[in-house]
Amino acid sequence: MNVRRRSAVALAAIAVVGAAAVPAVAAGPSPALPQGLFGTADPTYDGVWRQSLALLAQDTQDLTPAPSAVAWLTGQQCADGAFAPYRADPAADCTAKTPVDTNNTAAAVQALAALGGHGDAVDSAVTWLKSVQNKDGGWGYSPGGASDANSTSVVIGALTATGGDPAEVVKNGRSPYDALLTFALPCAKDGGAFAFQPDQDGKLTANADATAAGVLGALGKGLTAEAGQAAGAAECAAADSPAQAAANGAAYLAGAVAKDGHLTSALAGSEDQPDYGNTADAVLALAAQGGAERAAKPLAWLERHAGDWAKQSGPAGYAQLILAARAAGADPADFGGTDLVTALNATGPSPEKQDTEADEKPAAESDSPFGTWWYVGVFAVVGVGIGFLISNRKRQP
Repeated sequence: MNVRRRSAVALAAIAVVGAAAVPAVAAGPSPALPQGLFGTADPTYDGVWRQSLALLAQDTQDLTPAPSAVAWLTGQQCADGAFAPYRADPAADCTAKTPVDTNNTAAAVQALAALGGHGDAVDSAVTWLKSVQNKDGGWGYSPGGASDANSTSVVIGALTATGGDPAEVVKNGRSPYDALLTFALPCAKDGGAFAFQPDQDGKLTANADATAAGVLGALGKGLTAEAGQAAGAAECAAADSPAQAAANGAAYLAGAVAKDGHLTSALAGSEDQPDYGNTADAVLALAAQGGAERAAKPLAWLERHAGDWAKQSGPAGYAQLILAARAAGADPADFGGTDLVTALNATGPSPEKQDTEADEKPAAESDSPFGTWWYVGVFAVVGVGIGFLISNRKRQP
């Protein structure tokens, strides 16, 4: 829902959060943060990403995001259409040193396209994404950077969200799907997983985060993918088409979560830890490829264990779980005893449209406390992960 879209500094922070729970710091509203932003953690590396996921998650729950939240996101866009993770002074012109990237831009496109009414901003962003497409048909995190599975996949999601056909977005005769297939490992090695990108020697190494992203990308789906047609256990075969590559990747993910119900993240010098964000991405990918039943085991694990992680991770964590739960047929409003929707709303400005029960309350009782920025996390997480969920991070193999 992801993710996959950060600088090296942000990746280090995300790894810590995704691997183990960290204490949340309780604090009041921070006057240093701009109006409309979700979360109170430093947005330097993930502001646009987490804002986009939060808006997407609210939209999937039939909530109308607050105008200030949408304005914050649109205000981050550069004149050429691109987005950086965060611009402290949106009124200042973007320059060659502004760290724009494909992942945050593609996530913003998906959010603004879903909300509607932002055609110019969306068209400008898509035009920019097409302008930085690599000759192999894919995208890297930064313009001109080597293509990777996560970035290519989140851009595919953006192209699909705007009604386009990714197969027709061609550079040097190659489409994004052509690029994705180059990251697919053969069945005899790592069971059809996707690699993030080749190493310096051209070697591909299986990467669970890249696989979750690659499955969605190969299916032509984005961060709000719904459950696909129910299918039996996929068998790995030669990845001669995007659909087969997606099936192979789903088979790899299913195998990876078969024992414990979750993916694992290893930090240098520490024991392996459950990876909550990438497990949420895997749920989304498995459901999108083979129906909700394929994601049942990791979904059940998340319902039992991910509540504290989301609370400490903030809006991106809540949004990832909402998108995963929705795809796999669970109720985001009662996810292992946690109302993810209410919790997400509490991290930013209140949406304009609450549920029917809230709308029917007398005015004196319907004032929502969820517009108060009472929650502070140490780090913000994604993941499309955004997750790779996405593809808002630079991923290393």
